[in-house]
Amino acid sequence: MENLVQAITIAVVLFTLLGLGVWVGVSLIAVGLVVITFFTSTSSGPVFATIAWGSTANWTLTALPLFIWMGEILFRTSLAKDMFSGLSPWVQNLPGRLVHVNVVGCGIFAAVSGSSAATTATIGRISLPELKKRGYNEALAIGTLAGSGTLGLLIPPSIIMIVYGVAAQVSINRLFIAGVIPGIMLMLLFSAYIMIWSLRNKNGIPHDVQVATWRDRFSRLKLLLPVVLLIVAVIGSIYSGVATATEAAALGVFGALVIAGFSGSLTIKSFQESLYGATKTSCMIAFILIGAAFLTSAMTFSGLPADLATWISSLGLSNYALIAVLTVFFIILGCFLDGISIVVLTTAVILPAVKAVGIDPLWFGIYLVFVVEMAQITPPLGFNLFVIQGLTGKNIFEISKMVFPFFLLMILATAIITFFPKIVTWLVYASV
Repeated sequence: MENLVQAITIAVVLFTLLGLGVWVGVSLIAVGLVVITFFTSTSSGPVFATIAWGSTANWTLTALPLFIWMGEILFRTSLAKDMFSGLSPWVQNLPGRLVHVNVVGCGIFAAVSGSSAATTATIGRISLPELKKRGYNEALAIGTLAGSGTLGLLIPPSIIMIVYGVAAQVSINRLFIAGVIPGIMLMLLFSAYIMIWSLRNKNGIPHDVQVATWRDRFSRLKLLLPVVLLIVAVIGSIYSGVATATEAAALGVFGALVIAGFSGSLTIKSFQESLYGATKTSCMIAFILIGAAFLTSAMTFSGLPADLATWISSLGLSNYALIAVLTVFFIILGCFLDGISIVVLTTAVILPAVKAVGIDPLWFGIYLVFVVEMAQITPPLGFNLFVIQGLTGKNIFEISKMVFPFFLLMILATAIITFFPKIVTWLVYASV
């Protein structure tokens, strides 16, 4: 009974504070104080001081601001424009034509940014005006961009994966490797939908095709060379075991600075803006991590996570039933919280129950990224929806309608990795 009262109190206080517009980090700390004060006999001061230091003084976390900075640097280069020009000749003959550039472009940029918002904004600034000018269906173009932008969370390096790895004590290198095949699978699902939609709605795709010779195609590949080299340097160094995630992130920052320098985009102003943007984002994430760690510690003192894990285990749910229930739970949570908050707030509570039924924490990390991806395009607080609203000026719910097919494709992808978990784990254990 006490645990039920505690759970209701946490939910009411948390959503009240978030509804009032209080910062997520402050809200989590406030809820932690409520839990410690009313449901434990522990003093909150020493606990908060210890947790605030312990949750941030982690060497693994150094990869986080570095990957964010790398994305911020590339965000201010001509990389996206070059990618569009380099990719367009290769997709001209596919059903859907240039709409596929959204998918492939987001997938490539995701591999060097680690951020869903940065991926969506960077590719969207180039592709949406171009697709609109050429007469492509607007709903398909916007929906594709919003869905594909979430690849920034799944295709390594991923900020969400770093946060989960730290919270769940799972190897970040392994999480990065595990995200490769599911990321490619999701890209293929998106492209397959574009082709099917285009074959059924031929008026939504312009009929005039710009003829590109094989010579043109290969000559434009040089535009993709900088980003390909950066991907090989960052992901290749991790996969081969040459570098840790932190070392690969430092290498990525250096590579991004070189690309920006050669493209002429690296100025004192752009350097300062990228550093400021990375600092701002990193501090925001660190603040949320502190709040979530404090709340998690407070709940641990009260015994709620252990009791919840015991209760879930006692229900006798199969692995599939548990994942189905958690998926619904995370989708609902995604309507109110951003992805990082979902990960840090739920991992410590749910992971013991997940381990108790024999689910691999590595697989669960990729599953969690999938459902957090859904949260990025779920109204009213889907962050990618806000990014696209800023690019197009359209209503959030109008954009949500456009992206709904891709939300369903993410559910399908989640079902696929649930029934075929080796899609996630095969590459990891094959590389050991």
